[in-house]
Amino acid sequence: MLTTRRGAAIASLLAALSLTITGCSSDSDDGSGNDKIAGAETGKVSPSTPSPSAPAEKNAPSFDFPPDIKVTVDRQSSGDPAKDAILRDTAYAAQARVEAFAKSESRASNMSRYFAANALSFWAGRVEAFKKDGLTVTGDYRYFDFEVSDVADGSAAVRYCEDQSKAFNKEIKTNKVRRTQPSDKSFVLYTALIARGSSGDWQVTQQSWKKGDRACVQR
Repeated sequence: MLTTRRGAAIASLLAALSLTITGCSSDSDDGSGNDKIAGAETGKVSPSTPSPSAPAEKNAPSFDFPPDIKVTVDRQSSGDPAKDAILRDTAYAAQARVEAFAKSESRASNMSRYFAANALSFWAGRVEAFKKDGLTVTGDYRYFDFEVSDVADGSAAVRYCEDQSKAFNKEIKTNKVRRTQPSDKSFVLYTALIARGSSGDWQVTQQSWKKGDRACVQR
C-alpha cells in the first residue's frame, strides 16, 4: 500500500502526465531522445521473475527477447488479488515495451495487448523513430518497487522503478554498442494510468517518468 506521502506524489505526477521519451543512464541524450532503453549483454534470454507468491498466469504473454537482452522483474505480492493483477499486467507492459524496441516492431502483439490510447500511440511512434535512426537495444533491464493506488471503476495509478545501468543502445548495421557511464539517471521512476481493456487485461494508457528520482536510485 502507498504511504500518504507517496500517494500524494503520484497524484501530483498524474496531474502533469506527459509523454516524452524514456530516460537514459548518461547525463546527455544522443539526439534520439532515448539513450538507453532495455536489455542484457549476458547472451542469455531471461523472462521476468515472478514472486514466489505470484505464479505464472494461464494467459500470461510469451516474450521473444533477443539473446543479448535480459529483463528481470522484482515484484512482490501486495496481498490484494485485485492489486496484484494490476501490478502483474503493468510489469508485462514494461516488458512488452522492451521487446518492441529490441525487435523494432512498433505494433508487436504484446505492445498492443498491454498499451492503449495515448501511451500506445506514443511508444509505437518512438519505436519507429528509433528504428529509423538505425538503433536497437542491448543489455540488462530491471524493474522493481511496484506500487498501486487509486483503484476504482476499472482504472488505477501505478508507480515502479527501472534500472538501466547495464542497458545500452546498439547500432543495427554494425552491432556497435553505444556504452554510457552509469549515473543516478540510470534509475527511473515511472508513473502510469492503468485501465482495464475489453479483453480483461490492464493496459497502460498514459505514462510519465523522472530520471534520477531518489525513490529509485540504487548504489
